Amino acid sequence: MNITVNGRHMEITDALRSYATEKVAKLDKYLPSGAEAVVTFNVEKYRHKAEVQIKVNGIVIQAQEETEGMYASIDQVLDKLERQVKKYKEKLKNHKVKGEEKAAAAAAEPESDLDRIPEIIKTKKFDMKPMTSDEAVMQMELLDKDFFVFSNVATGALSVIYKRRDGNVGLIEPA
Repeated sequence: MNITVNGRHMEITDALRSYATEKVAKLDKYLPSGAEAVVTFNVEKYRHKAEVQIKVNGIVIQAQEETEGMYASIDQVLDKLERQVKKYKEKLKNHKVKGEEKAAAAAAEPESDLDRIPEIIKTKKFDMKPMTSDEAVMQMELLDKDFFVFSNVATGALSVIYKRRDGNVGLIEPA
């Protein structure tokens, strides 16, 4: 696994870099080869934030944690990531199980809400007129939604506007 460690508003010490690299490398046993991990540390006042993003086969697995100590943040974010990575690996295994085997496995083991694979229960189709990101924000607020998918006039591609926890708005664009 290729691991990159970055810091925002702080200098990364060798001890912190090796601790994070060692912890993230333990997830390698669950992931196929070619996985890339980016670890980002951020310090604002007393808040120490650790964020880890893993890219594997076009899938992005991400977690972040904020505590009063950086090492505690690393430990907690890696606990979250380990659960997510195990879930990802389990989904890969489930896709390999065919027809009757899948039904037999489901009958033998009752699913809890945490292990259940979500189904698409509703599909919406709508016309998208090209608009600017400002128009999309206005439309999202008018509809009182947390996100809005639109065709971006500037790029010609589909983009997503979403409400952030801090009250601001984020924009997701394809690379």
